[in-house]
Amino acid sequence: MKIKFLVIRFSSIGDIVLTSPVVRGLKQQVENAEVHFLTKKKHASLVSSNPYIDKVHLFDENIADLITQLETEHFDYVIDLHQNIRSNRVRRQLKAPAFAFQKLNLEKWLMVKFKVNRLPDQHIVERYIKSVSVFDVKDDGQGLDFFIPENEEFKPEELPELFQKGYVAFVIAGTYFTKKLPADKVSRICQQIPYPVILLGGKAEQEEGEKILSESKGNVLNYAGKISLNQSASLVRDARVVLTNDTGLMHIAAAFKKKILSFWGNTVPQFGMTPFRADPASTELEEKDLKCRPCSKLGYQKCPKKHFRCMNDINLAQVVNWINENY
Repeated sequence: MKIKFLVIRFSSIGDIVLTSPVVRGLKQQVENAEVHFLTKKKHASLVSSNPYIDKVHLFDENIADLITQLETEHFDYVIDLHQNIRSNRVRRQLKAPAFAFQKLNLEKWLMVKFKVNRLPDQHIVERYIKSVSVFDVKDDGQGLDFFIPENEEFKPEELPELFQKGYVAFVIAGTYFTKKLPADKVSRICQQIPYPVILLGGKAEQEEGEKILSESKGNVLNYAGKISLNQSASLVRDARVVLTNDTGLMHIAAAFKKKILSFWGNTVPQFGMTPFRADPASTELEEKDLKCRPCSKLGYQKCPKKHFRCMNDINLAQVVNWINENY
């Protein structure tokens, strides 16, 4: 007899990728498990190719209609990995036994407001997995999953010949300004290394990418805002090394066990969102001695202190040395 699970995570890109060990654990470790996943319609491509998910449910605008449709599935259990008003409503109305992860809002508030660290030394993936421990699901040590349909990959032969021999993937994206390494610093890094560089991000970063491209010595390609997420993911997968802000493609890079150098501005690794089980050569670069960090658990569109030292003080020599050592 099937045991039907509904896993809920509406957004965002990185957070959805971070749920993949739970999905895999339920499917592989619970006998006769049927795993359904609920997310926003715009994030369907993140889960639609996952072989451990039996059915994807998409939220667009009408939550009432969505719940009516979900009720027909008669779920045995709901696993809430989002924990917001909308996911709570789904849990409440489906009336199935529900399990949720520990969100640590109070601990994060203390860290941001008073710089008092009461956060556990634990990755959010470990907290996700703990939420399904009642089903004897354990961490299998395999890290994250990300599946790219073959027809949605970026074709390597479409790259210039120089880039086909290897390149640095530089993810310049970020939901908030204070989580992004400034474009002038990205430009200077590209100028100081002898390797090809591919810039990746969304439409919001397209103009920044063009500026970095214009200042380059001919070793830069700008694909920010020009290709799909899955195409970007395949370029990350095939890169020699990945440089990235704290953003969704960082977690996708971790799923492919890449060597990752991640930049941390207003957020801090202690929040438990670092690249999970990436290549051991991976490292986080941050300005640890700034008293204003972290200034937010999410981010701002401008630095509250107006100096933006958390990113402006990043040591470029350290970045260049790491690239040279790991390329």
